[in-house]
Amino acid sequence: MLISRSLYLSLLVLTLTAALPALAEQPVRDHEIQAEDYFDLTVLGNLTVAPDGKLIAYTEGRWGRGKEGRSTDLWVIGSDGQGMRRLTFDGMGAGNPVFSPDGHTIYFTARMDWGTDDPPYDGTRQVWQIPAAGGSPQPVTRADKGMSHFTLDPKGTTLYYTVRKETPEGNWQDLQGEYPDLEYGHGIKHLHQIRKLDLVAWRDEEVYPAERVIRDLALSPDGSRMALITTLDNELIFNEGWSQVEVLDLAEGQLTRVTPDGWRDDHPSPYGWLEDLAWSGDSRAVAFAIGYDGFSSQIWCADQAKTGYSLNKISRPEMVTYVGGLSWKGNSRTLCYRGESMARVQVFGTKDVKKGGQGKTKALTSGDQVITSYSFDSNGRKLAAIVETITHTNDIYLFKSADKAQRLTNVNSQVDTWILPQIQHVSWTGADGDPCYGILELPPGYRKEDGPLPTIIELHGGPTASSLFKLRLWIYGRALMASKGYALLSPNYHGSTGYGDEFLEKLIGRENEVEVTDIVKGVNWLIEQGIADKERMGVMGWSNGGYLTNCLITAEPDMFAAASSGAGVLDMVIQWGTEDTPGHVINFVGGLPWQQPEHY
Repeated sequence: MLISRSLYLSLLVLTLTAALPALAEQPVRDHEIQAEDYFDLTVLGNLTVAPDGKLIAYTEGRWGRGKEGRSTDLWVIGSDGQGMRRLTFDGMGAGNPVFSPDGHTIYFTARMDWGTDDPPYDGTRQVWQIPAAGGSPQPVTRADKGMSHFTLDPKGTTLYYTVRKETPEGNWQDLQGEYPDLEYGHGIKHLHQIRKLDLVAWRDEEVYPAERVIRDLALSPDGSRMALITTLDNELIFNEGWSQVEVLDLAEGQLTRVTPDGWRDDHPSPYGWLEDLAWSGDSRAVAFAIGYDGFSSQIWCADQAKTGYSLNKISRPEMVTYVGGLSWKGNSRTLCYRGESMARVQVFGTKDVKKGGQGKTKALTSGDQVITSYSFDSNGRKLAAIVETITHTNDIYLFKSADKAQRLTNVNSQVDTWILPQIQHVSWTGADGDPCYGILELPPGYRKEDGPLPTIIELHGGPTASSLFKLRLWIYGRALMASKGYALLSPNYHGSTGYGDEFLEKLIGRENEVEVTDIVKGVNWLIEQGIADKERMGVMGWSNGGYLTNCLITAEPDMFAAASSGAGVLDMVIQWGTEDTPGHVINFVGGLPWQQPEHY
């Protein structure tokens, strides 16, 4: 029997419709955000992609009944979004997952406390392993007093790790020998020994003696050398200005200094800390970063030369601040990192970083988002990242291209029912006539014609930091205040990251002047816009935000009806004398207390 064209098309549509799964109903946004919602949020971290790109390992931090703080456990999910499974339980504090080369096993750090005095069940930090397909975690290291860092060799047959050794100095050595049970507040160095564990024969031996403090390590892809960030003392103050990059030849046991004496002489400050070691795929270059208080972080690359290493600084786009995550894209010479610009954080890649040169820098991700972690597979083709937006908290995405990503998880599905604040990235004219920026949160459904609102000014710490363009339920204001009917402005004042080096570094020598002006002008802008009720203004912040709160209620005593200063500085000389990060005060003030007494 012949079927008419119109009947055929009707039957085809019916058939296709029947074959489609029923569309899931969208949750109704009927939940008003409460302070207690903070404790239901899952926090993702430690993202890593398997070498073959098929699996993604990560950790989830959750609050549990009767526990103080979040406990973390290890999870995996397929890069196609399928097969999500939890690998560890009981709050082991899993972290730093590393896949074996074949992707079948995951090595990670954790603490297991069974109430014994014997490692690995005494609560010390050890390396564990677990099948990626699931199973029981098994201890790998059994280091007395635990381990610090670890890495796996390219074949997956050797595990390198560091252990801390106490080294008494001078007369303290005799005292410690006589009174070993006492805790010694000074005179004891904690240096690190490098050990290697044969994962086939299970033999453990020393690779390098405890002569240095090792703050980071990275094994070259060919397995021949270990890059180290080291200091000669474990006190944190030595990390700023006295840290260095060295490379250990594992066969010869010889160290080569990568950052020579005088390397810091032309830096904006002598007080910078080193971080983020990353070897290129060809094992011929090691990249690292140096961070400062008050100045922009720098990216450096050390290329192997005929003798030693040749150091070169890598330039960034003008409005991009380096915020971490150095890695190389597969075996290419494209150096990648997380960069912040205009309160968003993306993954950037700089091509052809070699022999003292570099190519163009390109954003590998885009959009109104904040990327907190990312990882490539071994060939650099698959890019997975933990992403936060203004409508949802952290989730894992797989990026097909810069502007096309597949969301793989929904770890905080309860957020789909939240009545969300209106979140905007706003600007006004700040100090010196410069544009100043911030994150403005308004109550759901609010319109200007509704009239002025009670308003909170929430100040970020640092100050070399920022408030980002994302949904953030923060017990110090974000999301919560707007849900209660307040307007909330989080100013990214001068000295904040993400708005160019000049904007960040303008705070040097002008602390509690230029940024206070920024904030006051932001308050007046909100009042002029008809958003803020000038009779109902509050200000609050933590750390540097607390310090700025103190400054604001002194400079403008009639502007705010209420103020909350969390850990705010009251005396800069005391701050300098008690801090173990000297650059924090010295950089901004421009010298020591007896050099700049009036400024202090």
